[in-house]
Amino acid sequence: MIGCDCGVCRSSDPRDTRLRPSIAVQTGSTTVLVDAGPDLRMQALRHDLRRLDAIVFTHGHADHILGMDDVRRFNWLMKAPMPCYADARTLDDIRKTFHYVFDPATPKGGGLPSLDLRPIEGPFAVGDVAVQPVPLWHGERRILGFRFGGFAYLTDCSRIDDEAWPLLTGLDAVVIDALREEPHPTHFSLGQAIEAGRRIGARDTLFTHMCHHLAHEATDARLPAGMRLAYDGLMLDL
Repeated sequence: MIGCDCGVCRSSDPRDTRLRPSIAVQTGSTTVLVDAGPDLRMQALRHDLRRLDAIVFTHGHADHILGMDDVRRFNWLMKAPMPCYADARTLDDIRKTFHYVFDPATPKGGGLPSLDLRPIEGPFAVGDVAVQPVPLWHGERRILGFRFGGFAYLTDCSRIDDEAWPLLTGLDAVVIDALREEPHPTHFSLGQAIEAGRRIGARDTLFTHMCHHLAHEATDARLPAGMRLAYDGLMLDL
């Protein structure tokens, strides 16, 4: 947190150093990125991300889309426009925020990302990665989580839509939004996230999007069995 001297912000535990939430889902032949936040360049360099077949978006808030300009490097690596999947509102957010990308009058010198915007209207696939959209609520905004086989990613949610629960059965692992202890209008609190995790019943439940109120080691020590905080650089083999 900018300008903060709390124990988490000054922690020497690398798990307390948190960039914006995003994940890469990888198979032997396909890599799908979920969200492209302002830290995309740093995250891609840190984790040696060299291939990107598509980006899927949970929603269009700044901390989930502001890395889009750096997609131009992946255009060069992949020799193709970048497929970008999102609901209609998020696609509109991307068009407005990055209006210069879609304006034919924008000078081409300096490079622009080439974005192939595709609406999410149901389950779809990117290469050999099957993607199941999961309806969530981020305050009053309807957004998307995603299921990939036995794994689900549910960030930035304050409520799981009624129609989503049947899509979350039989999971090996789930990642759920858990901002802080206190209630928040657009995010699960830690207690709400634990309750949702219990209802989902995955073998492994991880929490994400924590603010600086939750210290990694101390919070992990009091979580129920089978639940833990995620951290930057965590890899799950599913």
